[in-house]
Amino acid sequence: MFFPLRSKKGGVLRRVGHTEAATDLARLAGFPYPYGSVLVEVMNEDGSMARLPDLLKVAEKFDLKIISIKDLIEYRLKSDSLIEEIVRVNMPTQYGDFKLVAFKDKNSNSEHLALIKGEWEKDEPVLTRVHSSCFTGDILGSLRCDCGDQLHTAMQMVQQEGKGIILYMNQEGRGIGLMNKLKAYKLQEEGMDTVEANLHLGFQMDERDYGVGAQILRHLNATKLRLMSNNPRKRIGLVGYGLEIVDNVPIIISPNEHNEKYLSTKREKLGHDF
Repeated sequence: MFFPLRSKKGGVLRRVGHTEAATDLARLAGFPYPYGSVLVEVMNEDGSMARLPDLLKVAEKFDLKIISIKDLIEYRLKSDSLIEEIVRVNMPTQYGDFKLVAFKDKNSNSEHLALIKGEWEKDEPVLTRVHSSCFTGDILGSLRCDCGDQLHTAMQMVQQEGKGIILYMNQEGRGIGLMNKLKAYKLQEEGMDTVEANLHLGFQMDERDYGVGAQILRHLNATKLRLMSNNPRKRIGLVGYGLEIVDNVPIIISPNEHNEKYLSTKREKLGHDF
């Protein structure tokens, strides 16, 4: 299968995937942009999908060069970065005093924020929340989700801890954007759940990527995390970038009559822990 490269800079630093790895290898091989790559699925004799241990045997048998996506990520992290720190300011809030750090995604020009408190040593586990922006919940106080409550609870937890990080990622509506999120709301009013609405609009259940957030955490010298999250996909996404999650800290928010179905769908279809 042939895949044209969508970006010069993203690749595995944005998303841990075989497509991104294949296009990264084409770029690293020195092919001129725009370029593409060919992705081939290797099968075992019994028809099952060949995994890395199987592929290592194939590579040895036919004297082929082989690397893993993990190897490629480690290589690129040594020389490439998708993020740039822009400015740091003091940010007193009703939940405590923080530093607010602004970052720019050099690949898309999106802007992301890190709310940080205190200092930590290298390899010290840091209380961390990776929070996707939610205009309706975080700003308007919408009762249709639990986003605003999770954000403010996380701020209180960091304040109580005395140190920690809250990443505020520009990924509205699980990555589909504000307008599409409102369209999804309309579909939910007509009987769909949040997952069905996203799929009906032509999106995946969750369109977010965690590569940029992982690079911001590495920039902030946070490689071991006590992650404040109920979402197992978030844990998997961050671990793929060389971060270690030493503890999972749940954020428990009481449901209300407006978001009870939404929270049930996140538990049943997205695997969230409540």
